Amino acid sequence: MKISATIAKDIAGTLLDIHAIKLSPKAPFTWASGWKSPIYCDNRMLLSYPEARNKVALAMSKFIEEKYPQVQLIAGVATGAIGIGMLVADRLGLPFVYVRPEPKKHGRGNQIEGSFNPEDKVVVIEDLISTGMSSIGAVKALKAHQVEVLGMVAIFSYLFDIAQENFSQENITLDTLSQYDALLEEAKDRDYISQQEIETLAKWRLAPDKWN
Repeated sequence: MKISATIAKDIAGTLLDIHAIKLSPKAPFTWASGWKSPIYCDNRMLLSYPEARNKVALAMSKFIEEKYPQVQLIAGVATGAIGIGMLVADRLGLPFVYVRPEPKKHGRGNQIEGSFNPEDKVVVIEDLISTGMSSIGAVKALKAHQVEVLGMVAIFSYLFDIAQENFSQENITLDTLSQYDALLEEAKDRDYISQQEIETLAKWRLAPDKWN
């Protein structure tokens, strides 16, 4: 089962509407990694817009219900996916936990916050996939606690080749409500950016670490 192209474009449009995704080929952003980028995606913006966040939570919940009917637990990757993960868990009537990048340095030293049982069947929620390394780290933390990870569902992916390779190597099933190609198509249909800018964005995606 895959996310339909219609849903992918609709979610991309919603992210554009609330300025969660900003396209700026002429004045690139600088990522924490140092990469120069003509796009910046901040899906935490969804939490401030009830209609948009409910649309995303509903789409994600329906997809999980259909693809993973055996799911017993929802896990959000901290911090970006905690909010949307909780909304999805609430809609599905399931327990929720979230996974830190690393164990706390104090208190109980937890990396996974919340109550769960070994062998629980879990779907992991992520807000954004770039290289995928932090997302994969969360999955590994869950597996180390003997839960069964059915798959991961994210809001948006840049569709970098390196991310697809990383998920494939770890044998993790990844689905995303929307992704880079759907975003470019939606932006083009809206005349949001010019054809030349779309071509710039397409080239950037092929080699983001070398683009300037």
